[in-house]
Amino acid sequence: MSEYTAPAQGLDAVEVPEPGAVTIVVPTFNESANVRRLLHQITESVPTRLPCEVVFVDDSTDDTPEVIREAAQDCPFPVAVLHRQEPVGGLGGAVVVGLKAATSEWIVVMDGDCQHPPSLVPELVSTGERLHAGLVVASRYIEGGSRAGLAGGYRVAVSRGATWLTKALFPRRLRGISDPMSGFFAIRRSAVTADVLKPLGYKILLELAVRSRPRGVAEVPFVFQERFAGESKSTAEEGFRFLRHLAGLRTASPVARMVGFGLIGASGFVPNLVGLWALTRLGMHYLPGEILANQLGVAWNFLLIEHLLFRDRRAHRRWWDRLGRFALLANADLGLRIPLIALLVGRFGMGALPATALALVMTFVLRFVGTEALVYLPRRRGSRARRAV
Repeated sequence: MSEYTAPAQGLDAVEVPEPGAVTIVVPTFNESANVRRLLHQITESVPTRLPCEVVFVDDSTDDTPEVIREAAQDCPFPVAVLHRQEPVGGLGGAVVVGLKAATSEWIVVMDGDCQHPPSLVPELVSTGERLHAGLVVASRYIEGGSRAGLAGGYRVAVSRGATWLTKALFPRRLRGISDPMSGFFAIRRSAVTADVLKPLGYKILLELAVRSRPRGVAEVPFVFQERFAGESKSTAEEGFRFLRHLAGLRTASPVARMVGFGLIGASGFVPNLVGLWALTRLGMHYLPGEILANQLGVAWNFLLIEHLLFRDRRAHRRWWDRLGRFALLANADLGLRIPLIALLVGRFGMGALPATALALVMTFVLRFVGTEALVYLPRRRGSRARRAV
């Protein structure tokens, strides 16, 4: 056996077996009532001619790891458990850990709640081999597939809405994938670039397709089963995490970030105007009132760009340092805009309206570039080294 040593980020050291034809990666969170049945289904479904290993990546707070180890004693294939001390990235982060630990050329990712039929594993792999695909998705939305296991009309509507939204936001990257919300797929290990993945929540297929889409995508239909035991992990909190994840993926490019920055900036006029209205109603003069109300817009914009545009860059500086730099840039923008308008009108003879519009565009670009460079770019390593000496 080859030993897999867990990263310092919080994995227990375990052993992962010698390479097989397929590695089945199962992220689990409190699935002790399901994993014994899942291993039994895999044993019955995966033929002996297809050597496999199963890697559970577990974030549970119950006895799931112990149940897996007990059930594994009756399995004809190797089973490993990677228990994470910190569930970084949610179930998507668990899958990334499993991708890195896998030793087979093909990796099949599936849930631990028995809603994904293991009988489809051989077909996923054989389809990928036959079509020379790098990714094979088990889809509920092609002929022969079904979402019958979704509990109730609400979950069906949420699933369809999320699918429509993701395909609308990423039409090119998700071309050929009818079910980007699927948690059941096979991918070649050679096609995985795990270091570029930044999962948030449980929709790891979307992350893989957008950040490092493998060449060649195929689909096979599958019927989504009812959960065997336990409760669904699809909560309102997970829904918000999914929306944040979508925003992070969509704004990964500089142009998309600039568009998002502009939209967030425009939305900041709402708290600004509300604050100005409230302060003037209280009797404050409109000039100091505007200065104070502008800070509400600054705070609003800062909160949104923190969570929607630059979530993965927040670790480079402390929050108060980021807030102070952002507020300084936002207020400097206000101070720069007035003399710039005066210059355009007085020196170049522009009308007040076009001069104001041009000044808004110019200061917006400067503020965006300044925000990226001065607030969210990492510090230079040289300066860190000098401070450490």
